[in-house]
Amino acid sequence: MHFEYPVFLYALILVPAAVVFFIYSERKKAIAAQKLAAASALLRLSVNLNPRKRIFKIIMLSLALFFFLLAAAGPEIGGRLVEVKRSGIDLVIAVDCSGSMDTQDIKPSRMLKAKDSLSSIIGKMHGDRVGIVAFAGVAFVQCPLTLDYSAAKMLLGLLDTRLIPKPGTAIGEAIRVGTKSFSRSERKHKAMILLTDGEDHESDPLVAAKEAGKEGVKVYTVGIGKPEGEPIPLLDASGKFTGYRKDKEGQTIMSKLDEMLLQKIALETGGKYFRATGSDIELDRIYDDISNMEKKELKSTTYVKYENRYQYFAFIGLLFLIAEILVSERKGFWVPWKK
Repeated sequence: MHFEYPVFLYALILVPAAVVFFIYSERKKAIAAQKLAAASALLRLSVNLNPRKRIFKIIMLSLALFFFLLAAAGPEIGGRLVEVKRSGIDLVIAVDCSGSMDTQDIKPSRMLKAKDSLSSIIGKMHGDRVGIVAFAGVAFVQCPLTLDYSAAKMLLGLLDTRLIPKPGTAIGEAIRVGTKSFSRSERKHKAMILLTDGEDHESDPLVAAKEAGKEGVKVYTVGIGKPEGEPIPLLDASGKFTGYRKDKEGQTIMSKLDEMLLQKIALETGGKYFRATGSDIELDRIYDDISNMEKKELKSTTYVKYENRYQYFAFIGLLFLIAEILVSERKGFWVPWKK
C-alpha cells in the first residue's frame, strides 16, 4: 500500500493517546462522582449503566479516528500502467566564464546576472533536455544533456570566473564543444544559447558556427557588455575589489563587446542575436523562439499509476463513529436517547 500524503501517518500516534485520554477521563468522572454522592446513592445512579458498553464506545471512537487518519493520508491501492511520452528539443547553454564577467555594468555582475537569468530559463523548461558548456580560454562540458533540471541548475550555480584557469574567450571552441554534445544522427531539434561578453580572434568562431549550422544547430547569441568597452575588475579570493586589470604597458584592459561577430554567428546558424539588458526580456524572447521549434520524442516512460482509495477508509471510519453514537451506555436496547 502506498500513501499520497504519508505525513498524516505520523498523526496515528493520536489514536493510543486518545485511548489513554478516554480512560483517564472516565476515571476522573468516577472519582468526582464518588465525592459528590453517597455510596448508596451512587449505586442507585449507576445500576443501569453498562461498563462494557462504555468500553465499547471508547473502542469505536478510537477506531473511527484511526480510519479517518488513514483516509487523510491518501491510501493508494492497486493501479494501472500509464505510458508517458515526453517531447522537446535539445538545448546547450554555453556560458563565458572569463575574468571580464566580474564586471558590474550589469548588476550585481555579468556572471551573477547571467547565471540567474539562465536558471530562470531552465526553470521554465518542460520535456526539453538541457546541457551546459563553460568556457574561457578553453571550453568543457559542465553538464551533459539531461532532463534533470535540478541537477542542471545546481551545476550552473557552480560556474565562476575562477573555474577555468586559462584566460581568454574561446567562442569558437565553446561552439565546437557544444555541437559535439548533440546527437550527430539528427539535423534538427537542436539549439544553443551562447552568452559572452568578449572578443575572439583565435578560435575561428565563424568557422565553428558554420560547422554547427551543418549539424542542424541553431545558435542564439547573447552579448553582455558595452561596445565601447568596460574596465575588467580584479577580485581577490574573497571577491573583494582590488583594482582593474592592466596589460604589460600598464594600460587598463577594456572588455569590448563585439556585436558584429555575435550577429554573424547567429546568422550563420539561423539563430538570433540579442544584447543583454538588466531585465531578462532577451532570454525570454529566445526561450519563446526555441519553444516554437519542431520537437522530437525524447523519452517514453511506462509506470504504475496508483489509485487513491481514501473514500473506503473514510466510510469505515464513519461506520465506527455511527456505531459509537447509536450505542447507549445503559443496559438494555442500544439507543442514544436512553443515555
